[in-house]
Amino acid sequence: MEHREEGKGARPIGPTDDAAAGVRFELDSVLAYRSPDLEPTPRMTSTYLQEDVPGGVPVKSWTRGVPVEDEARRQLANVARLPIVFKHIAAMPDVHWGIGATVGTVLATRGAIIPAAVGVDIGCGMIACKTTLMAEDLPDNLGPLRSAIERAVPHGRRPGARDPGAWDTVPGSVDTAWSALAPEFTALCRDYPRLEKTNHRNHLGTLGTGNHFIEVCLDEAGSVWFMLHSGSRGVGNFIGTTFIELARQEALRNNAQLPDRDLAYFEEGSRYFGDYVRAVGWAQRFASVNREVMMRRVIEAAKTVIRVRFQSHLEAVNCHHNYVQPEHHFGHDVFVTRKGAVCARAGQLGIIPGSMGARSFIVRGKGNPDSFESCSHGAGRAMSRGEAKRRFTLADHRAATEGVECRKDKDVIDETPAAYKDIDAVMAAQADLVEVVHTLKQVICVKG
Repeated sequence: MEHREEGKGARPIGPTDDAAAGVRFELDSVLAYRSPDLEPTPRMTSTYLQEDVPGGVPVKSWTRGVPVEDEARRQLANVARLPIVFKHIAAMPDVHWGIGATVGTVLATRGAIIPAAVGVDIGCGMIACKTTLMAEDLPDNLGPLRSAIERAVPHGRRPGARDPGAWDTVPGSVDTAWSALAPEFTALCRDYPRLEKTNHRNHLGTLGTGNHFIEVCLDEAGSVWFMLHSGSRGVGNFIGTTFIELARQEALRNNAQLPDRDLAYFEEGSRYFGDYVRAVGWAQRFASVNREVMMRRVIEAAKTVIRVRFQSHLEAVNCHHNYVQPEHHFGHDVFVTRKGAVCARAGQLGIIPGSMGARSFIVRGKGNPDSFESCSHGAGRAMSRGEAKRRFTLADHRAATEGVECRKDKDVIDETPAAYKDIDAVMAAQADLVEVVHTLKQVICVKG
């Protein structure tokens, strides 16, 4: 890719139209609330960096002051050369290497969807809610509160043994939530019987592993927030993996010339396109409900430890950051895939978390058209998990998470704050995409 001059702001677009290309999507069960007392701010001129890709669309990157690995640049160029990509690629400041497409990428496609760009943690995202609690209402010893949360929400995984991140006996409240998802799941199983054998009902209301977390945070005024990060769990992984492989097979049958086999896509009218639309839409709804169920259980657990009576959901946001949905941009109906990115329409609230020891942000979108009305989904990894384990010691991790009630063992070193980009640099690079509404700092962090 050849670097070009900084981009100018594009002409604002009209209202979003979620009925693209005649396909009935029901993907966005996301509760990305507009706060009633927040008015949308005027759109700003973009400050992206633009790189031209020979044989492809440009790449517009909000990465000033943030390092971008060479492999990520190559992946961005690969995606930009696909014939289905519309207008340009938008790279967020947390952009880094992923499977097929980079994490931290927003791409619009016409008449096609790339399953690997959506990924296997379909619908992964964040939920946060503000409470009436203040910092002084929390107990001096936060250990029991962390333990109560860990008991309330299954998390983690032990290969070859009972899965501690799944329910042995599904609680009644989880079954109630599952009942709304079950009919369509049953319909999907008729076409894909192996889906029935996945972790689905017994993973609803569970956290997972890796970078998924539950946190208790304080905002700039000392108000207590609960926040968590998770997605569609085992069933979403199965759906993503299945359709990524089917797309590869279809590309082979059609002799498609792809820069990366993980960029295989389904075109509208093809054999599996409609099935993928149904399955990915259902997985995204599962992910949203999963976060809602966990949040209720976290709050219930907190009430067993915190003796002060409190209310929650004074402000609440539930947003995906790995998903696809139809939208209208630059005068065209397109499918927008946000792989590690959050929708940031004008006035819409979103969540941008830092690492285990860094600040997180509740943000309000500015509706920047050049980013396809998007922003980053977090700080973004600065290195692989393996590299983090080689580079950092347990002492490093303990120092980086000082003051946070969290795991401080060798199995979470790959999640240590230094393995991620500087969240302050990431936020500075996207000042024309979002504005900060609340700044959160965790006091408890539960990891899978």
